[in-house]
Amino acid sequence: MAYTATTTHGGTNLIARIADFAIKVKESYALRAEYNRTYSELQGLTDRELNDIGVRRCDIKDIARDHVYCS
Repeated sequence: MAYTATTTHGGTNLIARIADFAIKVKESYALRAEYNRTYSELQGLTDRELNDIGVRRCDIKDIARDHVYCS
């Protein structure tokens, strides 16, 4: 009895690899744009507004990163 193993690689040819790369770059740009928007909105708040929502100004970068990349 003989067995054959077939393995498919999701895009071993050059065109598929370039297409996958382009998709990843596009997704990265979208995530970065969302990060920048979140960061800018939080930076635009006054210290009093930040205090009301329980955010320190030094934590804005971490909050924006967690919102975009960890959710």
